[in-house]
Amino acid sequence: MKKVLLSALLLGAVLSLSAQSKYDHYYVNLPIEIERVQEVKFPATSVNIAQYGAVPDGKTDCTEAFNKAIKELSNQGGGHVIVPRGVWKTGPIQMRSNIDLHLSKGATILGSENKELYVQKNDNLRDGSKKCHALIYGSKLENVGITGKGVIDGQGFIWRPIKEKKLVRGGAQEFWDEALSLGGTLKQDDKTYRLWYPFNLKPELGIPNIAATPEIQEKMRPHLVNITDTKNLVVEGVTLRNSPKFHLVPTRIQNLIIENVTIDCPWWAQNGDAMDPGNVQVALIAGCHVSAGDDGICMKGGVGEKGVEAGPQRDFLITNDTVYRAHGGFVIGSEFCGGMVRLIVKDCMFDGTDIGCRFKSAPGRGGVCQDIYCYNITMKDIREAAFLFQSGYADRSAGGRGATDTDDKSKFYPEWSNFTFRNITSVNAKKAVDMVGLKGLPVHTILFDGVNWYGTREGMTIEFAEDIQFKNCIMTPQKEHSIKHAKGIIWNGQPLE
Repeated sequence: MKKVLLSALLLGAVLSLSAQSKYDHYYVNLPIEIERVQEVKFPATSVNIAQYGAVPDGKTDCTEAFNKAIKELSNQGGGHVIVPRGVWKTGPIQMRSNIDLHLSKGATILGSENKELYVQKNDNLRDGSKKCHALIYGSKLENVGITGKGVIDGQGFIWRPIKEKKLVRGGAQEFWDEALSLGGTLKQDDKTYRLWYPFNLKPELGIPNIAATPEIQEKMRPHLVNITDTKNLVVEGVTLRNSPKFHLVPTRIQNLIIENVTIDCPWWAQNGDAMDPGNVQVALIAGCHVSAGDDGICMKGGVGEKGVEAGPQRDFLITNDTVYRAHGGFVIGSEFCGGMVRLIVKDCMFDGTDIGCRFKSAPGRGGVCQDIYCYNITMKDIREAAFLFQSGYADRSAGGRGATDTDDKSKFYPEWSNFTFRNITSVNAKKAVDMVGLKGLPVHTILFDGVNWYGTREGMTIEFAEDIQFKNCIMTPQKEHSIKHAKGIIWNGQPLE
């Protein structure tokens, strides 16, 4: 009997060890229990893209070689497609199940400047545009990896419009001059400044237009990496830079791991978001370093009924990440009709972002957002507000209209509730808190515990909000606050009015 019991205990111990994940150490001492990510594994088989005719000279089109290597290896059961040292120019690369695209140290995948390679062969949309494939894309897959120490460069300069005022005000006139040297098309952005489109570039550059007008071509900009409707995706170690639009867009993923990834994008890049997971269930974002032209680590949740059908963004752990220049360090919105629940952000640094924690949406684009925990965070030199809640956000493209100009505003209201901010230090932010809810749907049940603002130039604006608690907080120097249409605003035990 004792031997049987001992055998059962040993078997249980073995099963327990086998169930452990190499990511478990990230999940220690969390404020709530969340579902954990599981390791993504691939067969040991590997092929080298050079075997398929790829040439690392930065000039030869390697599109066919990449896609042939991935397809053949996937048909054999999968494994690792090795990208060795060198510069490999390519158009869109289609990922397949059980494939790890592995970039060796010193390897660069360079997006081709031939925009025609990216255009999907579907019918024209209503405005005459077509959709473009991301440089690396895939859908309805299982077990996908993009790993290694190499670089994926989208050559975004030849895709993105540029606002003159961003560069002039930002002291970066040389980038504006560089854009003008390529030719292109100028339009008036406002009474003083202009807007440059990479449309009708100088013929000697050999970069074709892919639309009838610069405004239509602007809507066709592709992402750098876009994987959708997939189970088990890991992006690890690589550097993503200079995307035509967003850099990393995993959408409707079950089990997502983004670890030790660097995203490097010019601060003036239009819509240059770093990472935008959308309607993802169970994710880890750890050890990443981000500089972006728009939002840094941004949570998306779909628009309208499609967002609801895709399910909520849930069970996220975002830890040990650093965001430098970006519109926001940790961001939710603007679209999240599917909802947000159980997101944890801890042990992060936001250094020089426009906003530290940025929560933005509007009627027609929002949903229920709750159980959000942010703690052990340092913010430094925040250009605007350390914390921002914005329920009337309008997402305006270059030369375009705001998203809320046309959206159905009769439903899908943003509801911000049950947020906890704990043990956070902000140094030299312009403003401490900017919180504006909606009449009839206030921001509510928000706790700031042990949040310290040092060197803040402005205090707090709080409008249409309820039950906002500040405990054990410090603000030096002390500032005046604007509190309107709000109740239950308590600062260290005293009501604010």
